[in-house]
Amino acid sequence: MSSRFQFVDDHRDVFGVKRLCRILQVSRSGFYRYLAGAQARADRARADAELAERITEIHQESDGTYGAPRVTAEPRDAGERVNHKRVARVMRKFNIIGFHLRKKVRTTIPEPSATPVPDLLQRDFTGVTPNTRYAHSNRCPRSRVKPQGRVVSVFAGHASLLKDF
Repeated sequence: MSSRFQFVDDHRDVFGVKRLCRILQVSRSGFYRYLAGAQARADRARADAELAERITEIHQESDGTYGAPRVTAEPRDAGERVNHKRVARVMRKFNIIGFHLRKKVRTTIPEPSATPVPDLLQRDFTGVTPNTRYAHSNRCPRSRVKPQGRVVSVFAGHASLLKDF
């Protein structure tokens, strides 16, 4: 939305605010509110840049290992008021990344000796006539613990329910 307001601000001397806001379908009051908040946005960007410098110092002191929670704790221990969400946002914005110790856990490991299941439909789920191709759908609604399954007939892009179990 702010890019529309920026466009109105850039071209308001030529076309007028009322016309530009009508064409871009934004409210004039919203545009003037955007103008009033320009100084606050600039102050926030400046404060974020200063915080990014402080975060970079802390991050380098830790040899690049600290993430947002530990980086947040450092200024708090020094008596500064800083929110962990703001630190995380600034770290994302300035591409400051902590070291990840945990490895990705692989939960499903296929049996090497198992033969892969052939793809008889070649991922083509459109049927020429009714009841010639079938698909199965697993779903587990939040209200039930036991998963439900459905067998559907696929024809002309529409699936019709055959059995719900």
